[in-house]
Amino acid sequence: MAQVDVLFAGYVGDRVAGTVSLVRSGDRVMVVDPGMVPGRSAILDPLRELGVEPAQVTDVVLSHHHPDHTVNIALFPEDVRIHDHWAVYQRDVWSARAAEGVELTADVRLLETPGHTPQDISTVVDTGEGTVVLTHLWWSGDIAPDPKAVDGDAVRRNRERVLELATLIVPGHGPAFAATEAPVWTP
Repeated sequence: MAQVDVLFAGYVGDRVAGTVSLVRSGDRVMVVDPGMVPGRSAILDPLRELGVEPAQVTDVVLSHHHPDHTVNIALFPEDVRIHDHWAVYQRDVWSARAAEGVELTADVRLLETPGHTPQDISTVVDTGEGTVVLTHLWWSGDIAPDPKAVDGDAVRRNRERVLELATLIVPGHGPAFAATEAPVWTP
């Protein structure tokens, strides 16, 4: 089964940092949302503490294209596969595909979950402890409405969809929380 580790729990306020996570499944080593953090060591030190060198990362998944979730992609090898809502990018190859249902491994798949932006995706990871969903449908466990959502109704619909799957949610800007504790928002 796959394993999920939060490398850095993000935050919002006077400063902004995205939550950065590590997903390991089979021979794939994936970093989700390597965005803004106080310093690169906030990503690299916990990665190394888990026994992973940046050169071992095979894939980067971007929940969406805001800099607070993308700015540190270049920490990883030049041949890393980068996944977003409509393609996989590797070096100078742009392989178009929709993200919905894409299986990165038998335990890791992508879902299209627009709302925060029209291009948002979530990463669904089946682990020995349950299903973890890494998503920007929630900013954190304490922020119910998405203050920047382009489509609040889509956020609500996709939250319902994710809650049918998840036991644990890793939000865009905060520590993981149990799906049963997810703040609800009706726009």
